[in-house]
Amino acid sequence: MAPACVRPLLRYRSSAILFLTPLLLLPLPLAVPTREAKCGYVIIVMAVYWCTEVIPLAVTSLMPVVFLPLLGVRSAKSVSLQYLNNTNMLFFGGLIVAISVEHWKLHKRIALKVLLFLGVQPALLMLGFMIVTAFLSMWISNTATTAMMVPIIQAVLDQLDSTEHDVAVMEQAAGQTNTVIELEEKSTSVSTAENVVSNEQVPDDPRSSEEKKKRKHIRKGMTLCVCYAASIGGTATLTGTGPNVVLKGQMNQLYPNNNDIVNFASWFGFAFPNMVLMLALAWLWLQCSFMGFNLKKSWGCGKEKTSREKAAYNVLKEEMKKLGSVSYAELNVLLLFALLVLLWFTRNPGFVKGWASWLFKGGEKYITDAVPAMFVALLLFILPAQKPTFTAWNPSKSDPEQTEKDIKPFLSAPLLEWNAVQRKMPWSIVLLLGGGFALADASANSGLSAWLGRQMTPLGSIPPWAIATVISLIIAVFTECTSNVATATLFLPVFASLATSIRIHPLYVMLPATLSASFAFMLPVATPPNAIVFSYGHIRVLDMVKSGIVMNVIGVLSVTLAINTWGRPMFGLDTFPAWANTTTKQ
Repeated sequence: MAPACVRPLLRYRSSAILFLTPLLLLPLPLAVPTREAKCGYVIIVMAVYWCTEVIPLAVTSLMPVVFLPLLGVRSAKSVSLQYLNNTNMLFFGGLIVAISVEHWKLHKRIALKVLLFLGVQPALLMLGFMIVTAFLSMWISNTATTAMMVPIIQAVLDQLDSTEHDVAVMEQAAGQTNTVIELEEKSTSVSTAENVVSNEQVPDDPRSSEEKKKRKHIRKGMTLCVCYAASIGGTATLTGTGPNVVLKGQMNQLYPNNNDIVNFASWFGFAFPNMVLMLALAWLWLQCSFMGFNLKKSWGCGKEKTSREKAAYNVLKEEMKKLGSVSYAELNVLLLFALLVLLWFTRNPGFVKGWASWLFKGGEKYITDAVPAMFVALLLFILPAQKPTFTAWNPSKSDPEQTEKDIKPFLSAPLLEWNAVQRKMPWSIVLLLGGGFALADASANSGLSAWLGRQMTPLGSIPPWAIATVISLIIAVFTECTSNVATATLFLPVFASLATSIRIHPLYVMLPATLSASFAFMLPVATPPNAIVFSYGHIRVLDMVKSGIVMNVIGVLSVTLAINTWGRPMFGLDTFPAWANTTTKQ
């Protein structure tokens, strides 16, 4: 119990934080009336609001538009431009394509196809769920992917349990019949036989409780694997999750002459192998924790499908049958999605000239990843959802009573309508990104970033790999209780200042921090996927914490390996780049 004097404060906690935070911090800009101090004041207040969520995250993100101009840090025009900059338009375009995939249930068809292909042995089933979830999370939101996958898992596991129960009842009935026959043949205690037949029960088998415990563990592992795979999969693409987009925007904001070092292709080349490694290690960990690593049992080596596995396979087939055949709209969305990915990869591959340079004069300067994203998004609002009807008009055969409504238009409704986008678009994330970019811009232009860099100069004696590892650990812990986008937004400018002050490549510390911001595996409140899985009631907080601690260690070790191996030559991390040095001087 809290002391009596503290209870009123707990009761009015949100109001106290909301009003007391800016008041208690007010001496900072008053005592030190510099632009750096005023910018720091706004950032600290917003950091407290973001961490405590006393007001919605998106509402906090609008504060720079008010307070930065009032305090004379940046003009309202400069601040407002950050809310729909190039990076936000890339994210916005990617989200529209993701919404179209969800709208036509293309993601569900892909998921079921892969699961049917891989099979339903316990280990393969878990691996299948993780691969599908991770792949879909690369392109659509982690929350939407988890919300779609968990009911499928639920249906499969329920079918496995009910089939096992039916088999047990049948075996039990057969056992009872045999018991009665034996009792009659031997003419032993008739009362025992009557009791067995009348109650239709046999003594409890100790194996049944073990089976129940085992099924419970399998259910926990199967549900946890989805939320973990969703968080891991989102790290593989630039638009997969918020922190990745924050890094892209912060790099453009803090280092405008960075030669587009972080683009879709370069990010994928670095993050995708890391995602595969993490996914494999996560699968092994969950497999050992909840199922036991028995090769013959888990993989079904050298044995036929059991009735449980056949039933689970039939559930997936039934779900697939409900979707029907591939529609014209689904095919169009799939082609547009493939076109977008192709345009992203070939815009500026790095080792050869991309289409932006070949087809358009000065294209490498004017065209960014946002251009193909918005191009495909526009096509979704134009191309029809049904095949165009080519019917020639014949005046002699026309019905005079036919109205204009009865005449089918040449083009049907488009693949995507604005109402669907308005309903499903996570506007709060768009505003959150914008608020972060506004703070980064203010921090760079007010001199706060340079001041922070000067304070961290003594850290130059520590090896860069050690700094990167410590940063990964700090962010992985911090992101458990704060939004991953807010975490990246708050810390990335600080780490950029650290890098420029000790003259190491900014990406050496910013890449690990960005990836670690998505490693929220320990608590149900850490991410929406965790909350969705927890809401089904199969796992306790302690289960998630125990599994999540190891998952965080796996994540930090994987990122440390990635940044110190293939990350070094890919981004030239061994040298301090000229574009970072120029920005510092400015």
